[in-house]
Order: sequence, then structure tokens, then C-alpha cells
Amino acid sequence: MEAKAKTMKNVLKILEKDARTPPEKIATMTGLSRDEVANIIAQAEKDKTIVKYKTIVDWSRMGDDQVMALIEVKTVPRRDVGFDAIAERIYSFPQVHSVYLVSGTYDLQIQVVGKTIQEIGEFVSEKLSTLDSIQGTVTHFLLKKYKEDGEVLHPGEKNNRLVASP
Repeated sequence: MEAKAKTMKNVLKILEKDARTPPEKIATMTGLSRDEVANIIAQAEKDKTIVKYKTIVDWSRMGDDQVMALIEVKTVPRRDVGFDAIAERIYSFPQVHSVYLVSGTYDLQIQVVGKTIQEIGEFVSEKLSTLDSIQGTVTHFLLKKYKEDGEVLHPGEKNNRLVASP
């Protein structure tokens, strides 16, 4: 059983790095047959080990900038469901891209995307902050992405700033 799990992990690591890797190439990389790879992938999709295939797009290169914010949320867990009920309520909003339970001063960290800072501000003040059990929020706006999901977005980009010296 351990060998099977290790084989599956090897296939999943390849797909995690590049979801477009064809089964034939994965078979060559792992020493498996193409059919074995296809079966592993099909099983992982069926049991939701593979949740989604994703493309990372640098929208700033398309002139379609979006405003992103990381919002820390302080909340009160509910009896019998803990943080799950409030997390579910938060991730149901279309603006919310990610929700994480975190340790520290705040309980949840959410990633929100909007067209403007004002749009995100309205979301926080009118929808998020008004939910029962929300005690407080702190919003951090992302100013520039350097790396996302392990991929450097602007490799080798020259910094034209002058060097500051004392």
C-alpha cells in the first residue's frame, strides 16, 4: 500500500508543478505505463484529491489590473461547529478567493479581489463586518505580486530606482 501511495504522490507532484504535463510524459518520468498514470489521475479527480486544475495569469500584463486584499478576521467560534460555519458563510461571497483558518491574533485570513479599493472597502464594511460573530477585521491591500503559487511573475525585471546611500 505504501508503494502505491508513493507512486500516486509522485504523479501528483508532477501535475502540481505543471497541470498540462501529458500522461505519456508522466509515465516516462515515473516508470509507469500511460494507463497506470491515467488511472491514478482519474481516481484522484474522482475522490477530489485533485480539486482543480489552475492557470496562473499575470493580469497586469493584460492591462486588467485588479485590486487584491488580504483580510484578517477576528471571530467567535460557534458551539459544535467551531469556525467552520462562519468560514462557510464568508467563502460563499463571490469576491472571496480564499479562506484560511490561521493561528495568532486573528482567526481567519481571506483573500478578496475587486475592481477598486472602494469596492473592497464596501465589501468589508457592508457584508463582512456585519456578519454575526465577526469581532474585527484588518485589511491589507496587495501592492505588487512578485511570486504566486511558486511562480516568479516578473523574472529578471530591472529595478530602475536610484541607490540610496547614507
